[in-house]
This record gives sequence, C-alpha cells and structure tokens, in this order.
Amino acid sequence: MTNLADSLTKTADILKQSKFTMAFTGAGISVESGIPPFRGEHGLWNKYNQQVLDLGYFLNNPAHCWIYIRGIFYDFFADAKPNDAHRMLAKMESSKLLNAVVTQNIDNLHYQAGSETVYEFHGNSKKLKCLKCGHVYDARDIDFENIPPKCINDGEVLKPDFIFFGEGIPPDAYADSFAAAEKAEVCIIVGSTGEVTPASYVPRTAKQAGATIIEINPEKTIFTSAITDIHLKGKATEVLNQLGELLF
Repeated sequence: MTNLADSLTKTADILKQSKFTMAFTGAGISVESGIPPFRGEHGLWNKYNQQVLDLGYFLNNPAHCWIYIRGIFYDFFADAKPNDAHRMLAKMESSKLLNAVVTQNIDNLHYQAGSETVYEFHGNSKKLKCLKCGHVYDARDIDFENIPPKCINDGEVLKPDFIFFGEGIPPDAYADSFAAAEKAEVCIIVGSTGEVTPASYVPRTAKQAGATIIEINPEKTIFTSAITDIHLKGKATEVLNQLGELLF
C-alpha cells in the first residue's frame, strides 16, 4: 500500500508537469473554518428544515424564511475566515500551479483567501439579488436587523444570490466549470463527497477528458473508487500544507 508521503511526492511531480490544473472543492474544505456541511451527521439539515431554501416556499413566505436565512448565513457564518487549505490553493494559483477553482461552496472563502479564477457553481451568499429588477447587493451593505431585506429600486424582497431548491445552476458558472474540466490535465478534489449533482459531474467530466484525479478527503467517497487516481487521505489543511512544502 502506498503511504501518504509517497503519494504526496507523486502528486507534487504531477502538478509541476501539468499545463492546466483545476481544483473542485466542497463543504469539507470549509469545515475547518467553522462552517458545517449541509448534509451528513453534523449537517445543517439535521437542525433546520431545508424548506426555507425552497424557491417556491421562499417566494410565498419570505419573512419566515429570512429568519432562518439570517441566522444561518449572516449571523452564524458571518465571521468565518479562510483556512490554510483555501490559502494554499490561492498560493498555487498565484504560482501558476493552479488555473481555476470550481466550488460547490457559497461562503466566498476562496476569494477571501486570494483566489482569482473561481467558478461558484452554487452562487455566493455574500451577495443578494432582487428577483424583479436584478440589482445585486453586497451583503455588507444590508441591514439584517430589518428582515426581509428589500430592494431600494422597487421594494421587492431580496434573495441571497445562491441557488435554492427549484433553481438552476447559474449559466456562466456552469459553462465555465465544465469548460475547465474539459481541458484539465489534473483535477484536485478537496472536501467533496460527490453526492450533489450536477456539481459532481464536473470532476467526472475531467476524468473522461483524460485528467488525473487527485482526491483530498479524510475518508473514502463516491469519487474514490469511481474516478480517483490518488487519494490523499486527511484533513484539507493538513494535506495541502504538506503538499505545499513539496511545491514551494
């Protein structure tokens, strides 16, 4: 059995030779920043009713939904900061070892860490959008003491600019994500279990296009036996810091 040190060395060599490398990140990369996943044993849906993020229910009950939306995304997560895993991916990008990040996360932590080419497959909680006029607001400019927040242009209730149940993937993010997957020589999966579609099709597309799949997860996932070439088993921060020591 190959040990972690050997796998890390092999991965570093592969990354140094790759002409186009992408990362595909899920909830697991942000857990160490204090943001729990939605699913699983300690997931948010064990504590909250996911109906509050159903588009139809939201449109009919915005005031009720916003009580929970504010609590989850703008009180609880407001102070979350990027961790070493986010920062290492940003460093890899600035050093031309990483070309793009496709993320399932809506927490904005990749941007805060310094990543520039980020395709947010599910949107971004740090922005709010008017569904009537399309005006986009920075969450930092919103008074969450008064909910539901409303558009200054037309008085319409604002919605967080991430996808709810019943909504499609943002077209630009969808197209950019799969375009990156098509040309990737290496795809690094970090903190995604592969349970959420259509996002999980992104690394599968990379694999079909010939990419080497590097998976960083503490346990085996749906990806591991299906598409993964090298499984670097461990926490995202620890593994990426060790990988960084070999790259820089």
